[in-house]
Amino acid sequence: MTDTLRSGILTDELEPGIRPQDDLYRHVNARWLARTPIPADKARYGSFMVLAEEAEKAVRAIIEEAQQAEPGTLERKVGDLYASFMDEDRIEALGAAPLAPHLAAVDAITDTDALLATLGRLEREGARGFVQLFVDNDPGDPERYLVFVEQGGIGLPDESYYREEAHADTRAKYVAHLERMLALAGLDAPAERAARIMALETHLASHHWDKVRNRDSQATYNLRTWAEWEAAAPGLDLARWRDAYGITEQQVAEVVLRQPSFYAGLAAAIEGRPLEEWTDWLRWSVIRSLAPYLSKDFVDATFDFYGRTLTGTPEQRARWKRGVSFVEGAMGEAVGEVYVQRHYPPEAKAAMDELIARLIEAYRQSITELEWMTAETRERALDKLSKFTPKIGYPIRWRDYSSLSVVPDDLVANVRAAGEFEFHRELGKIGRPIDRDEWFMTPQTVNAYYNPGFNEIVFPAAILQFPFFDAGRDAAANYGAIGAVIGHEIGHGFDDQGSRYDGDGALRDWWTEADRAAFEERTRSLIAQYDALEPTEAPGHRVNGALTIGENIGDLGGLGIAWKAYLLSLDGEEPPVIDGLTGAQRFFLSWAQAWQIAIRPEEALRLLSIDPHSPNEFRCNQIVRNIGAFYEAFSVGPDDALWLDPKERVTIW
Repeated sequence: MTDTLRSGILTDELEPGIRPQDDLYRHVNARWLARTPIPADKARYGSFMVLAEEAEKAVRAIIEEAQQAEPGTLERKVGDLYASFMDEDRIEALGAAPLAPHLAAVDAITDTDALLATLGRLEREGARGFVQLFVDNDPGDPERYLVFVEQGGIGLPDESYYREEAHADTRAKYVAHLERMLALAGLDAPAERAARIMALETHLASHHWDKVRNRDSQATYNLRTWAEWEAAAPGLDLARWRDAYGITEQQVAEVVLRQPSFYAGLAAAIEGRPLEEWTDWLRWSVIRSLAPYLSKDFVDATFDFYGRTLTGTPEQRARWKRGVSFVEGAMGEAVGEVYVQRHYPPEAKAAMDELIARLIEAYRQSITELEWMTAETRERALDKLSKFTPKIGYPIRWRDYSSLSVVPDDLVANVRAAGEFEFHRELGKIGRPIDRDEWFMTPQTVNAYYNPGFNEIVFPAAILQFPFFDAGRDAAANYGAIGAVIGHEIGHGFDDQGSRYDGDGALRDWWTEADRAAFEERTRSLIAQYDALEPTEAPGHRVNGALTIGENIGDLGGLGIAWKAYLLSLDGEEPPVIDGLTGAQRFFLSWAQAWQIAIRPEEALRLLSIDPHSPNEFRCNQIVRNIGAFYEAFSVGPDDALWLDPKERVTIW
């Protein structure tokens, strides 16, 4: 290691007027924040979004080239899908016409039986229902797939929007939006219909579990037979809905009801509330689901509420960007295969493999040395760590899209075909062996995830770039950025919820009672730290420490373990000073550099309500307050703003 290596820190960007001891986040990012406007089509803009824009441009080139591919090829299917979205003349000429057959089906409903049957058919065609279904492996038996059933039926972000005073203005604007969309669809008395829809959604929301309870892995794991699901919704003919949806009895012989109490409220609402409320709600479901694929008036009205009102974004994304997103949603891995060939250097995977190996070793050493954990639980934690599966860059086997039918001149038909393809692909897993090679993000996605049921960490190709990763820069910067992100994802296996799954992905209690109590004592302290924080962009509102605790544990463990892994990489040698910065300083400055973001106030407030991640300024600053190496790196003392009394600092892993 020599001084000729790049530090990986944009030293010209550092703001000398803000000391890292007082505000590490703004010491690194203030200059960028001061000169960088948020693009008009975005609610927030920062490191992740900058890379996502680059990936989006690369994907656009791939998709546009695919329009010239040979007919009948996979590439041409991608191109035709995009062409159908970009055919604005045809879409404008059709106007609201694609809604007509669906709305006619709702018009024919005369009783509850017909409501349930029609809802099932329309859901199969893409409408939103009173529940959401997805397939995953069973937390009680990770070697089999099950259908999971999630509460649904509402059009606002979550149940809190229907009851909290902070969202009163949003509720009023939502009702106005409903009225506008119903009128665009040609329905009479739109104001009266909008009021009925809002009344019904408010009722449904009152039976929803809140966002904190929904995080609870044990509370939301409720294995039920079909008969037990029916019993949870007395009087509701679920079989009529299921059969119309096209779901077989075998596919839902057992299900996981994530919020079982919701169904009694739903059944009572279907039986007790006026049928006209339900039919208007179903009309809205049809309109809302198809609106992004209809004429400009529908698209603009949808953006006006879901974009401008909810997130503060002033401008709709360019049509080509929305077209790229549409194609990626339908055939993301087909595009990803080409993206990897063009944009993913093989040396990135080798470097990542080395980073991950050191991070896992750092976790192993840390767990081995934990003072608060007993030998019995420690042995099980180490067993879980030994079974982690890292996936880097792209899947080893690409998804087969041969059964997906696409035409170049009918967007709504393609939307329906893509939904049908995904319906069969997901439900087709039931009864089959677990596919542990499946990815749940595309390679061109700038993100990463931990999957507790598979005990795996996944890092798509697109995130493996500056400021997160650069194979040619000094190791300190890589460990402080992508190393901490890797550590964060591994840390999810040991956060307040991930720690309830064992190394094989089973939801079971592998802790001693004393160890769980010691763990929860530390998490309570971290919750209290975050409960006191008020984001700059949302004055008067505070972080929900209980909602964000899992991600905060991930950040805390991730950065702390990344620091240990960096020290392991030095093999006892003293790191050089590069660009006037010590190795420790480069490590923490790189951490701050990765969390750079500008955000609109409306989006900041929305995320405070629903996002399990803390605001980026606290993901940076509050975490380092708990890590001793940060104090040493910048000589932080009691008079500095980021000082936290040693007795209040939290260390978990």
